[in-house]
Amino acid sequence: MSKLDIRFTDRMIRIMKRAEGEASLSSCKTLNPVHLLIACLDEKSGVFAEISLKTQLNKSDLRNLAENINESSIDFSEIEYVNIAVTEEVVKIFREAITYMERYKQIYVNEGHLLKALVKSRSLNGYLSEEDKLLLLTLGTTSRDMITHLGNYTFPNINTNLVRRANSEDTRSLIEYVKNNFSTEWSQTISDGFLLNKSSIYLACDANDNIIGFAAFDIYKNKKCYFGPMGVSKSNRMKGIGYALLHHCLRDMSEIGYEYAIIGGAGPIEFYEKACNAVVIPSI
Repeated sequence: MSKLDIRFTDRMIRIMKRAEGEASLSSCKTLNPVHLLIACLDEKSGVFAEISLKTQLNKSDLRNLAENINESSIDFSEIEYVNIAVTEEVVKIFREAITYMERYKQIYVNEGHLLKALVKSRSLNGYLSEEDKLLLLTLGTTSRDMITHLGNYTFPNINTNLVRRANSEDTRSLIEYVKNNFSTEWSQTISDGFLLNKSSIYLACDANDNIIGFAAFDIYKNKKCYFGPMGVSKSNRMKGIGYALLHHCLRDMSEIGYEYAIIGGAGPIEFYEKACNAVVIPSI
């Protein structure tokens, strides 16, 4: 696993740095899975703000657990992602987190991927109850609805060359694109969107007029003030295309008169936090 080949979200980088700090203060000076969990609980942004309010996990108990792990029978290793020795179990956790990222066709390892791998850790198995695991998985690893305020939103100047509103002639090609690159469910949602009187679907095309991304609003189950779905071809991410698609839709929503936009089932939470100041809607 080369550091050059793997990208981490800013939140993940903060978690890794905190975990290093925890490990450096331990007697063994080696990073183990418990240090990663402590670092997650210390993160107060995104979904962790809600996790910290609802979890009963105690960081002092976790630090004692980390100190009492029998290191004598554990193999140590090094990975390029952190600047301290790690246990082989940590290596396995990072490998699993990367596998989750690839399975979901994402390009950044995020905290959800880490938590999903972390709850399986044998070092935490005797400490985390099934309720603890369910809470971490439910709040930290699933897609979450987010909300952004449009009432006083300052829209950025964005490149519009690649993005345009979809029309009836795009119906077949866009539905096939979404089905082949994302999911049948999303393609059905797009199909339903083309039945509306006015298109609220945008698409992005490359220089050869091939579709490379799409975004829509007010089409999922006919929910108003609802942004999504949105997707960009994996090979065309990190080029500002998703950012442009998002803001074309948000601008339309603002002009309609919507005070807020709900971003449905957001997977890359940190993207929307940065792109449009969206925040996670707490679960009930």
